[in-house]
Amino acid sequence: MPSRTVVIGVDSSTQSTKAAVIDAVTGEQLAVGRTPHTVTGESGARESDPEVWWRALGDAVAAGLKESGLPARSVTGIAVAGQQHGLVVLDRSGRPLRPALLWNDTRSAPQAAALTAELGGPAAWTGRTGSVPVASITASKWRWLREHDPEAAKGAAGVRLPHDFLTERLAGVAATDPGDASGTGWYATATGAYDPGLLDLLGLDPALLPEVAPTGATRVGSLTDPAAEALGLPAGIAVAAGTGDNMSAAVGLGLGGAGLLDHPVLSLGTSGVVFAASRTRSTDPALSGFAAADGTFLPLACTLNCTLAVDKVAALLGLHREDTAPGGEAVLLPYLDGERTPDLPTASGLLTGLRHDTTPQQLLGAAYEGAAVTVLRALDTLLRACGLDPDAPEVAARPLRLIGGGAQGRAWVETVRRLSGRPLVLPAGGELVALGAA
Repeated sequence: MPSRTVVIGVDSSTQSTKAAVIDAVTGEQLAVGRTPHTVTGESGARESDPEVWWRALGDAVAAGLKESGLPARSVTGIAVAGQQHGLVVLDRSGRPLRPALLWNDTRSAPQAAALTAELGGPAAWTGRTGSVPVASITASKWRWLREHDPEAAKGAAGVRLPHDFLTERLAGVAATDPGDASGTGWYATATGAYDPGLLDLLGLDPALLPEVAPTGATRVGSLTDPAAEALGLPAGIAVAAGTGDNMSAAVGLGLGGAGLLDHPVLSLGTSGVVFAASRTRSTDPALSGFAAADGTFLPLACTLNCTLAVDKVAALLGLHREDTAPGGEAVLLPYLDGERTPDLPTASGLLTGLRHDTTPQQLLGAAYEGAAVTVLRALDTLLRACGLDPDAPEVAARPLRLIGGGAQGRAWVETVRRLSGRPLVLPAGGELVALGAA
């Protein structure tokens, strides 16, 4: 029997790297290698050393291949999907000058507000980029870096997103895609290119940025000899542009111009995310009006506090995450890291409605409910941005696809089902971001 031909899809997320070995003919997931990351910081700071991502990629690829039982020569291509928005600054040798500022680093909230005002308000931003600057957007982080670490900003020979950094390590080419680029705050979804006026506003030299490939699936180069040696893969195999994690999950779910349009997805992970692939370019300030990886658009809302916040409440109460009951009169807003949707970067958690008969299980249930309501409220805004009425019976009956780590938990699924009133679809594939990359 001839050997299988496989490709590797990489999901480089906030907490870990997953490398999925996918049959290039059937699309079957054969194996997944996993390696954790290290995130540091407190009081709003969230940083990681990009070199950790690179080492984790190598370890995850090796683990995936070992689990698959296939030889490295079976691999014909690789692509990376990465956590969005993170700011990586490189020196002339392509090495990081400092730890990367991650998407959930909220220190740049004042810079986001200043940028919004300097351009003339939210509508001015959404008209060009589709999104209003918040602390997570890369443009806000670049402004923060210029103000708080000017030596790193002045010394930067390259400015990258996390997935760009890894793609460049693989292929030796500075490349990105429209999907991940649309989360920077300096890429205009209205024109499909970097916005010269915004780059001037940010004091960012366009020569520091990667080229934007037409799609995330575009081949941007081949695996270099040094990268092949580091990963134990054949040199010269195809390297695609890759994309952001949310755009890649949409591909893995079959959403986009060649698949399902305007079908909502709820991702329960470190963040709570709702998105849909659409031909409509969103200009709603409450959403991130991203581009998708394939030429369509990906209106999206992201909440900072999801599974980690609920797990923190469970730990404080000494409960297992599944040992929960509906909250009753108790209401808990689990804004433990500030919040992005709504834009409340300095918010903290709030608990109200306690009674003598309130149980620990109800308090944990209230944490689930608070996180779920926040993201489900954003879902209605998302549907309107797609040109749909969320209250219309045919729209309310449209299934909600539930993905992410939380979708594996009974309590999360039942809370979303109860509060949304929608039919839920739980896709069988567990590593949709890595599958989309493949």
